[in-house]
Amino acid sequence: MVGKRLWPVLAGVLLLAGVLLSLGIGRVWLNPLVLADSVFQPKPNLAWLILIELRAPRTVLGVLVGASLGLSGAVLQGLLRNPLAEPGLLGVSAGAALGAVLAIYFGLSATFLLATPMMGIAGAIAAALLTLSIGRGGTLTMILAGVAVSGLMAAGVSLALNFAPNLAAVYEITIWLLGTLENSDWDQVLLVAPFILLGWICLAFSARDIDALTLGEAQAESLGVNLARTRLLALAGTALSVGAATAVTGSIGFIGLLAPHIVRPFVGHQPSRVLLPAALFGAILLVFVDVATRAIPTAGQEIRLGVLTSIVGTPFFFWLVVKLRRLSP
Repeated sequence: MVGKRLWPVLAGVLLLAGVLLSLGIGRVWLNPLVLADSVFQPKPNLAWLILIELRAPRTVLGVLVGASLGLSGAVLQGLLRNPLAEPGLLGVSAGAALGAVLAIYFGLSATFLLATPMMGIAGAIAAALLTLSIGRGGTLTMILAGVAVSGLMAAGVSLALNFAPNLAAVYEITIWLLGTLENSDWDQVLLVAPFILLGWICLAFSARDIDALTLGEAQAESLGVNLARTRLLALAGTALSVGAATAVTGSIGFIGLLAPHIVRPFVGHQPSRVLLPAALFGAILLVFVDVATRAIPTAGQEIRLGVLTSIVGTPFFFWLVVKLRRLSP
């Protein structure tokens, strides 16, 4: 009970701390007092430009992306009744990756700055529609359809790498696939924010139905739940929010898996109660990991965000599998 009362305070403190660290830490070290003072100095000044044009959009995008991954992971775990479910399970992330890679492959990203995120969003929506069209038979069918679509999209990415016109294109595609918030700008934030917010609305509307699904599909239908509508909302919300996020950051794994499991001990196992805390802790996790990519000393360039989330998330995944194996009959 105490945990249920205190988790909003804990989440707020951690998120504020992560945001302040993200604004204060970067490749160029600036005294935090100088950064704070730049707000009151004549504009523009160097510290103000670094804060507003480089670190602020990166921080905002990190919060949006992390919240999208955490929220969609919580919804999918409730919808599929699978504690290992996460946004990449239904092919959405792979579809976004393929769309963005095609923009790089055909040189669209070099001629039009926003081509990569726009193609990524289109790829995510296409993958979601394909998963939904062939996965209508039930939960297991949808999971299998998502795995198949993910494999198809991954094959497309591999083909693009195989037939890349030059080594520069291979390098650009590979670096993008590793995932990063580096070089984020306000144009990217403004492009993806409407899609992310619309995705959040779709996911929020599925909350009541995924509570009923804890009783099973047949029992949920007897209570008036429209399973087709619920799946459509969950998949559309994931495609819009996570697809848009992946389109600008590249592939970032494990946040959608970790965040719901972190908050359940505090809020209980009712799926609808997990949604908001999972979104907040998804944002917290991603922002802190992104701060770590800047704080860890490297030779010349940052460690990629997707690499670090995998390093952090893989041991938790192994622990979760072992725990589930012990609980199974």
